[in-house]
Amino acid sequence: MNIREATADDFDRIWPIFETIAAAGDTYAYPTDITRDAALKLWIDLPVKTFVAEEAGQVLGTYYLKTNQPGPGSHVCNCGYMVSPQARGRGIATALCEHSQQVAVELGYKAMQFNFVASSNDGAVRLWNKLGFETVGRLPKAFCHPVKGYVDALVMYKWLAA
Repeated sequence: MNIREATADDFDRIWPIFETIAAAGDTYAYPTDITRDAALKLWIDLPVKTFVAEEAGQVLGTYYLKTNQPGPGSHVCNCGYMVSPQARGRGIATALCEHSQQVAVELGYKAMQFNFVASSNDGAVRLWNKLGFETVGRLPKAFCHPVKGYVDALVMYKWLAA
């Protein structure tokens, strides 16, 4: 598996992953009917950088990295990760998160924050904890899960600087 910076041309291979995950409505607070153009703007155009994990020409996963807040908060970055449903369970999310932390440090960020992690996303919460992220905030019933109803959203944070 190779992790490399994405280009706009890669979005044709990212879009099926993005569309499937957004349509499920159980992990991201994106509209379940988000358009390809809106997704392209969110995932490729607005972030500082976007990466893909690929193998044999197939995109297995992707992440973006952007500044979480401007000005006095600009030392903290935010990332979002998506892994193809067919590639789950292979350690791709772990590899993407570890890669994103290295890139964040290289870009001068001091911390990483996940703003809105659905508490029902057990796999992500477990992985982020394993990789050193702490839950620093809980937003009661802020995420409307399509099956579980209103669940908490977590704010997770990790200081990256030594």
